Amino acid sequence: MTSHTAQNHGHNVSIVPLLNNLVETKHASSQNATTADEIAAALSLVFQNQLSPIQCSSFLTILRTTERDREPLVLARCGQAMREAAAQVDSKALRNIARVRGGKEGSYHGGFCDLVGTGGDGWSTFNVSTTASIVASSLLLLSKHGNRASSSTSGSADLLQAIRPIAPVIEAVTAKVLPSVYERSKYAFLFAPTFHPGMRHVAPVRKELGFRTIFNLLGPLANPVEGNIEARIVGVPQEGLGSIFAEALRLNGARKGMVVCGEEKLDEISCAGRTHCWRLVERPNPAFRGPRDEEDEEFTTSDEEGEPRSLIDIERFTLEPSDFGLERHPLSEVSPGRMPEENAATLMRLLRNELPRCDSVLDFVLLNTAALFVIAGVCDSDTSDMGHGDDGEVIRETGPGGLRWREGVRRARWAVESGQALASLERYIEASHAATD
Repeated sequence: MTSHTAQNHGHNVSIVPLLNNLVETKHASSQNATTADEIAAALSLVFQNQLSPIQCSSFLTILRTTERDREPLVLARCGQAMREAAAQVDSKALRNIARVRGGKEGSYHGGFCDLVGTGGDGWSTFNVSTTASIVASSLLLLSKHGNRASSSTSGSADLLQAIRPIAPVIEAVTAKVLPSVYERSKYAFLFAPTFHPGMRHVAPVRKELGFRTIFNLLGPLANPVEGNIEARIVGVPQEGLGSIFAEALRLNGARKGMVVCGEEKLDEISCAGRTHCWRLVERPNPAFRGPRDEEDEEFTTSDEEGEPRSLIDIERFTLEPSDFGLERHPLSEVSPGRMPEENAATLMRLLRNELPRCDSVLDFVLLNTAALFVIAGVCDSDTSDMGHGDDGEVIRETGPGGLRWREGVRRARWAVESGQALASLERYIEASHAATD
């Protein structure tokens, strides 16, 4: 950290110089403004328990009031700091698992995927992203990063722990055993307190502050398997955060993903109306001078200063349920969210294909599952052989962004009706229990 960033005073580190500079400069464009790297370095002290509660709360408050925590580069660098402080996964082992178990199809290369929202939209809807991630694991490798409820009645961890008759042991899935879990299952839930133990140091401060801080935005950027993520969908509760998050993902190195915000300020793809979308699109870089058919995904030009193989553009468009071939449903039918036990019962009814075909919760889940299938690339395939019950009739019709949203729904519905989504959950539950042995 630079001289005006921190001073060491025994066990705790003083960041008074940084705090003063943040207050005086306020904006990144100001002369001598605190840089994103300096902010991230200060944040990393939180995970080491090296900030006093007063300086920690001052730091979070200033970031909020100056809106420095709404800058893409700050979010990207702070997300990186949070991942570096997390329990470290064996990325090489996960790459090998993806090559063996990933199931390449269309433009999906078999990598890990995530479906996550920042939370805080105030709707307290059914646990759609968690349910959709389970359904999506019928065709994709899923690394669902989540926690217990903060502002809603039922968080992703609460939902999973309420499953009956047998719930997964979410705390047993640690960084050390994660590869072995994926040897048994295409789904894993990465429980935030297990993978981010340093967050316990800031929990009392966040509770006392009572308002949302940068940590309420960092969750989608702090997946411990970030380096292995191929595709993701991130939900944000404010339209103004859409382009910010898309750029933060691009700065983090993401090449395939989409940020979404329901028009009702919903951090999911809305079943009630329009959803604003910011899609990361990878395009060939005409200035790249290396071979263009290199199979090794880690291959780069020998010149580290050379041009990258590809460039990432951000495309904006809107989606509606009709683009997926589905009816609209008012959010009142999927919110307010119920207690975890009730939501878990609905989850199991959905996975057992016991909900009516046009059920509002089912359609809500199909929308969001379909979108992940589309963004991951499986819907780019002109053939389909998912297994029993798949008629192989690919829906080639395209919608916003030139993508096959209806094909995504066809595949998502197959995952439910064939029982593959339920089987995927059962394999994860078994793998989590095996991790305790």
